[in-house]
Amino acid sequence: MNLITSDWYANVAQHFQSNRAAIAMLGDRVVASNVLGSISTACWIVVYSPQLIENYQLQSGEGLSLLFIYTWLLGDLCNFAGAVIGQLLPTVIIIAAYYTVCDSTLLFQVYYYRWKRETQRVPALNGCPSEQACLLEERTFTFRERPRPLLLQVLLRYMVVVVIIALAGSGTYLVSELFNHGSSSRPTLETSVELETQILGWTSALCYIGARLPQIYKNFQTRCEGLAPGLFYFAMLGNITYTLSICVVPMDRDYLIRNASWIAGSTVTVVFDVFVLGQFFYYGYVSRLVVDE
Repeated sequence: MNLITSDWYANVAQHFQSNRAAIAMLGDRVVASNVLGSISTACWIVVYSPQLIENYQLQSGEGLSLLFIYTWLLGDLCNFAGAVIGQLLPTVIIIAAYYTVCDSTLLFQVYYYRWKRETQRVPALNGCPSEQACLLEERTFTFRERPRPLLLQVLLRYMVVVVIIALAGSGTYLVSELFNHGSSSRPTLETSVELETQILGWTSALCYIGARLPQIYKNFQTRCEGLAPGLFYFAMLGNITYTLSICVVPMDRDYLIRNASWIAGSTVTVVFDVFVLGQFFYYGYVSRLVVDE
C-alpha cells in the first residue's frame, strides 16, 4: 500500500496551479484572438469607403485599375462561395456578400463616370479645335494635381481613425460576449480538409495577392492620382489583425496546413499594400519636395 506523503500533496498542488495558469493563459489568448478578429472585421467593413468617396468627389474612377477590381472581385466571390459551402456563421457569409457588393459598386462607378464623361464630351466636340484636343483636355481634368494635406495631418487623421476602429471592434466583441454569456471561441476557420474549400481558399488567396500587381503598375502611370490611400491602409490593418488573431492562439501543424491559404493571402498582401502606400508617400510628398527644390 502506497503512502500519500506531503510531497505528493505538494506535487498535486503544483500540477493543479500550473494547469490553472495554462488554462487562464489560453483563455486570455482566445479573448485576444477574438478582439483582434473583431478589429479586423471593422477594418474590412470601412475599407471601401475612402475609395467610394474619392470616386464620387472626382466624378471618376480612373485611379483604379479595372484588372485590380475584377481580380479582387473574383477573390471575394471565392471567399463567399467558401463561406457558403463550409456552412460558416451567417455573419461571415453576410460580410463576404458585402465585399462582393462593394467591389461591384466600384466597378459601377468606373463605368458610370466613363459613360457620363462620354455623353458630356460628344456635344462639346464642336467647341474644341479637334477631338484629340478634347481628349487631352479630358485626361488633364481627370488626373489634375490637387493640393495635398500636410503629412502630419494625414498621419494624425489615420491614427484617430485607427483608434476609433479599434474601440469599435473591441466594443463589438464585448457586446457579443454579453449576449453569448462569455462563451469565447477562436476565429472561425477551416477545421477539415475538403477539396472544394481548399481550391476556393487558394484561388481567393492568389486573387488577393495578384490583384495588387496591376494597380501598382497603374500607379506608376497615374502617380496615384484618383486613388484613396485609405483603401490600402485599412486593407493592410485588416490583414495584419486577422493574421495576429490566428497566431496568438496555439496552433498545431494540421491546423496550419488546413488554413495555409487564408494565412498566406493575408500576410503576402500586406507587403504589396505597404508598397502601394510607399507609392502614395513618394508621389504625394517626396517627389514634390524634389521638384520644389
